[in-house]
Amino acid sequence: MATVTAPLRESTEPTATRPPAAYKKWGRESWKLRAPLLPALIFLIVVTQLPFVATLVMSFMNWSAQPDAEGRSFAGFDNFKTVFTTPAYRTAVLNTIEMTVVVVGVSAVLALGIALLLNHAFIGRGLVRTMMIAPFLIVPIAAAVFWGNGILMTGFGLVDGVLGQLGVPGAQDIAFLTDHPKLAIEIELIWQWTPFMMLILLAGLQSQDPEVLEAASIDGCSGWQTFVHMTLPHVRRYLELSIVLGTIFVVQNFDSVLGMTGGLNSTNIPYAVYETFYSAKDYGVASALGVVVVIGSLIIATFALRVVSSLLTDEEASR
Repeated sequence: MATVTAPLRESTEPTATRPPAAYKKWGRESWKLRAPLLPALIFLIVVTQLPFVATLVMSFMNWSAQPDAEGRSFAGFDNFKTVFTTPAYRTAVLNTIEMTVVVVGVSAVLALGIALLLNHAFIGRGLVRTMMIAPFLIVPIAAAVFWGNGILMTGFGLVDGVLGQLGVPGAQDIAFLTDHPKLAIEIELIWQWTPFMMLILLAGLQSQDPEVLEAASIDGCSGWQTFVHMTLPHVRRYLELSIVLGTIFVVQNFDSVLGMTGGLNSTNIPYAVYETFYSAKDYGVASALGVVVVIGSLIIATFALRVVSSLLTDEEASR
């Protein structure tokens, strides 16, 4: 006996494999918002990521432009081994660490002190703030040439002239750029990067609730007690952020070494990359050095992002 079956209805309900119309519309709208950013994203990838990939590939190759050099070949980790075993490169790493610690440490202390002063109202505060920011706005290579030739140059620099006018014996014989090259570079970098760190700390100080400070003063807390137990914990995150960002910039410093000493007893990692690439023409080792700098900067940047994230979290929690 034949059975009669009713025709099956086509299901109109969305299934797991068929997204609903609202989801499709949301996807189209989101792509409309993202589409204008695609040219910028493509440009960013071409400008930043492709050169880094090329540098990474070159770091694993024997690639030299010297006349007696062999052809290009795969070197494995030999270039990185050269970076960490050659005395000149180890010296560059140690110089970079030394200059970074000195510059960032001194700049952080000076920046905190200046920020505390500028956080108080006084006549001409706006003008003083502008003058304090000015060193940070100068082009780095211009600042290096200015300090090297106009201030610290032996014989006719500003320092020699002032010391000579004060009658300091042997003032004309002080050779900062040749006898104390790292100190000269550190002084210039401190002068330039202290305002940057000061801006961050000043923003942190101005975000502090004045009513809390007023209550502490009414309760009899001294200025030092208020600073240690209230102000310093409040600006700790901002201090960490300024230190991390300052470290990133100082580690990558190249202009000061080139413009002031030309690498004389002051070669850091970026200048070592420059010398290896353009003077020694050893592109493989130079690329390995560059990769080391990038990896170090990324590690520091990771800490910076964590500090920024914690700052934003604290701001949201305080609202």
